[in-house]
Amino acid sequence: MSTPLPLDGIRIIDFTQVMMGPVATQTLADFGADVIKIERPQGDLSRTSFPDPAGPLGPVFCSLNRNKRSVVLDLRKPEERQVVLDLVRTADVVVNNFRAGVMERLGFGWEDLSKVNPRIIYAVGTGFGLEGPYAHKGGQDVLAQAMSGVMHRRSNTDQPLYVHATTFADYSAGMHLVQGILLAILQRQKTGRGQRIAVSLLDSMLAAQTQEGAAHLMRGKEINWGAMPLSGVFETSDGALVMVGAFKADPLGDISTALEIDHLGRDPRFTSFEDQVANKPALQAIFRERFKSNTTAYWLARLEAQDLLCAPVRSLAEALEDEQARINEMILEGPGEIEPMRLVGSPIHMSDAKVTLRIPPARLGKHTEEVKAELTRGLAAE
Repeated sequence: MSTPLPLDGIRIIDFTQVMMGPVATQTLADFGADVIKIERPQGDLSRTSFPDPAGPLGPVFCSLNRNKRSVVLDLRKPEERQVVLDLVRTADVVVNNFRAGVMERLGFGWEDLSKVNPRIIYAVGTGFGLEGPYAHKGGQDVLAQAMSGVMHRRSNTDQPLYVHATTFADYSAGMHLVQGILLAILQRQKTGRGQRIAVSLLDSMLAAQTQEGAAHLMRGKEINWGAMPLSGVFETSDGALVMVGAFKADPLGDISTALEIDHLGRDPRFTSFEDQVANKPALQAIFRERFKSNTTAYWLARLEAQDLLCAPVRSLAEALEDEQARINEMILEGPGEIEPMRLVGSPIHMSDAKVTLRIPPARLGKHTEEVKAELTRGLAAE
């Protein structure tokens, strides 16, 4: 007999689309929740956001929608709206990531659905919050980067402002949404009541800067971990590496040994940490010259011999092909609707709850009749 997954028996009605919401509900689905994805007749926007030979089952959609059932409902029709209410009566959690007020206008707000099912957990992900001057502003990852201060903070203020290529805000807010849902499930075991949970892209980005934020709030000072004088990204003769000169008694001495040069700490420009900060351009110019003189592999071996933190700068393709990714089971493979699936796996590894591809990313509406039939049987039994 197989071990039950942690969320077996938990039903989630999922109105989310694009990334923040779907990455949250996929995490819950991976660990056993019955996630019923409610899609409009046109489908989740991520089915068509990037043209792909597989059409609405391209990699962008598949990456966030495994282990879910797809149900298409036209919420303009009363009979389809009734299906939603019937589903809510059977569910534990309802999740959406619409702008504030959208679900309320549909008649599916927290107040509406808690009357239908007092045990329902109502989880909302927005761009900027449920109230306030930005509540009705469209939320998106890049906007959250800009408005939270993340985009403004760079390792080198001489760099132009830029958009981070990875959707940090969407992913982190999705993980906060998962945390809120799990906490609410635990609290419901004590109280018997559901509750509303709200997270936002803006709040997640502010929370990610918790150390920097506290330094500003309490001391009026800025902390910039990327601007430390003994850390940085350095080109080599055949690539690039990163070095972090920290957590050592004499990091500059160890770096000097690794770089095969005299101890730079004897140079009056670099004697103290304050001197190193003040003369960072000159110090890092020495680092750049030395690193450029040999290969990435050579310098990594030298740095690691001094127990200095370092790593090669890799492309995503190289990272996915690394043996460590395979050992960590970060490539999830299995059959799909029209082609084999090769997806990024879950970063959560549990000895008694292995993540598998139980339900391939579904074609639009594949499970509509199946779910409606379950509801009919359930109502008949009642």
